[in-house]
Amino acid sequence: MKFSKFGQKFTQPTGISQLMDDLGDALKSDQPVNMLGGGNPAKIDAVNELFLETYKALGVDNDSDVPNSSAIISMANYSNPQGDAGFIDALVGFFNRHYDWNLTADNIALTNGSQNAFFYLFNLFGGAFTDEQNESVDKSILLPLTPEYIGYSDVHVEGQHFTAVLPHIDEVTHAGEAGFFKYRVDFDALENLPALKEGRIGAICCSRPTNPTGNVLTDEEMAHLSEIAARYDIPLIIDNAYGMPFPNIIYSDVTLNWDDNTILCFSLSKIGLPGMRTGIIVADAKVIEAVSAMNAVVNLAPTRFGAAIATPLVENDRIKQLSDNGIKPFYQQQAKTAVTLLKKELGDYPLVIHKPEGAIFLWLWFKDLPITTLELYERLKEKGTLIVPSEYFFPGVDISDYQHAHECIRMSIAADEQTLTDGIRVIGEVVRELYDKAQSK
Repeated sequence: MKFSKFGQKFTQPTGISQLMDDLGDALKSDQPVNMLGGGNPAKIDAVNELFLETYKALGVDNDSDVPNSSAIISMANYSNPQGDAGFIDALVGFFNRHYDWNLTADNIALTNGSQNAFFYLFNLFGGAFTDEQNESVDKSILLPLTPEYIGYSDVHVEGQHFTAVLPHIDEVTHAGEAGFFKYRVDFDALENLPALKEGRIGAICCSRPTNPTGNVLTDEEMAHLSEIAARYDIPLIIDNAYGMPFPNIIYSDVTLNWDDNTILCFSLSKIGLPGMRTGIIVADAKVIEAVSAMNAVVNLAPTRFGAAIATPLVENDRIKQLSDNGIKPFYQQQAKTAVTLLKKELGDYPLVIHKPEGAIFLWLWFKDLPITTLELYERLKEKGTLIVPSEYFFPGVDISDYQHAHECIRMSIAADEQTLTDGIRVIGEVVRELYDKAQSK
């Protein structure tokens, strides 16, 4: 049986497919596995209790035990391709209430998760175009700061259309301690990219906070990116899967802005509903029309179950309260715990940690690691501990001669404290042995 080029592209091994396969295998394993590799959010009691309470309330009227027909209608019928109208209206009210963006329902579309959203957006703005002279030109998506999200890498229908910029790496302190670094956008390199100057960039995209590193681009960096996008008449796409206003896993003081040239992407996954597969796009009406049309072809309509649960939480602002007072403090404490454990295990070894500024990961840099982190990943997996190696997080970059891209790992901090402790102990044992053997030669 032969597949088309499209089929061959999406059936070849990829970083994201390996990650999801390993996570699935670990869940089925009869042996204990320290799950520090995935993007699944933590099981937070207060979060789960609120979702269960909301779910139960969907089934009955407020004043009786009579089945709630509106909830049944929501889940037993298709929405239009733009998504559940009630949830969209609730989101319009929420964003206008908190940010004064003057949105209408024409500015929001729903997708089956944010991965689905980026499949649409990257193929809308990257790939083959026709210029003013009716000649074909290939445009790519510009990633202004790598490393970036593993799931971006393989979503293009044809080829891999990314242009990426490597970061400035600054040594910084965190909570008064040394042993940390931070990535910053190299704007000199970015603005001098031939692809940008020659009109071969279709959009700029960044995640905030960044998956995998937990880096949060500053307001000044975001304003500069917005100005560049406007100057070249291309959209700025911002992935807020871990960011403001929900789940708001950001520890620095930053703002969230939107205008007609900005596309904001949100998700219900990291507030604790990854199985609901509900993504949210806020954009100019023309972009929303395009996404809705793609929804109709690919999905008929987005799922409505996540919308049904989230609508009342958005209407009464409990989703924001939950994020600010429950989710963000939980991960901030998890990061503190993980840093303490890592320094205990590897404090005398060449480990540098990206400053924890948000998201649900720590990004660990093992300077001059004797093996690649792809090899380290395999050794840790043999010992029942899953992480993600850094090599997968540099779409659009030739990393063959970029040593830094082979020396880092992404480690989830969403696990329970015992799993976090056990996993970091295994990481410590394996990494210490590697450095000690190299030192003894």
